[in-house]
Amino acid sequence: MILQTKALDGADVSSVRNVIGGGERTPKTLFDELAAHGLYMQQVFGQTENSIMMVLPKKDVQRKMGSIGIPGFFTEVWIGDEQGRELPHGTTGEIVAKGPNVMMKYWNMPEKTAETIRNGILFTGDLGYRDDEGYFYIVDRAKDMYRSGGENVYPAEIEKVLADHPKILNVAIIGVPDDKWGETGMAFVVLKEGETLTREEILEFLDGKLARFKLPSHIKFIRELPMTTSGKIKKVELKEKYGGSLETK
Repeated sequence: MILQTKALDGADVSSVRNVIGGGERTPKTLFDELAAHGLYMQQVFGQTENSIMMVLPKKDVQRKMGSIGIPGFFTEVWIGDEQGRELPHGTTGEIVAKGPNVMMKYWNMPEKTAETIRNGILFTGDLGYRDDEGYFYIVDRAKDMYRSGGENVYPAEIEKVLADHPKILNVAIIGVPDDKWGETGMAFVVLKEGETLTREEILEFLDGKLARFKLPSHIKFIRELPMTTSGKIKKVELKEKYGGSLETK
């Protein structure tokens, strides 16, 4: 928001000690725009269920740009399979955690608690991987992933590429039913003020940047995306409203 107002142009940022971001996967363009002003963002990762689990050290913000960091004190974090068993470095799985700061339970929600905490392990619902140095990266929300032609598709990967388009302000991808592939992608695109863009131009922009099966089959231009008060896209609302309708071109 501050970047959009141009308030940082020419501003003295020498007194800024830290720029910290979290909540959603951060597009590369935001890192680049901040860096152009001499500001480098530290990513953090946490949940209400477990507070802040990981922080990217300030010394690594340029070397590990895009990483959500390394685990903090009192928290064990790893990439697990469906049973919580640790997966090798570089393998995508669910981010899971264990420690004294994990919540006891959801109030009056025993089924949700049993789904989220299994054998003392907190299943965050976020997919990610860990590199060879132990730094973690977010891939997507587990519930947002869909399968197209037998392949896993992570909407956040596509959203990250589209977020770098100079005419696109915001974008969201969901999986919708498809007779041939089982599921396919539907993109909801919000353009920057005064800009125009076509479906063909978007697909041309994506060509060569993503595997063909990841390209959205349906693209819908909308004025704004439904958002939560904390700034997250309400994908459930998009799925409820558009998930069964393919009249989007």
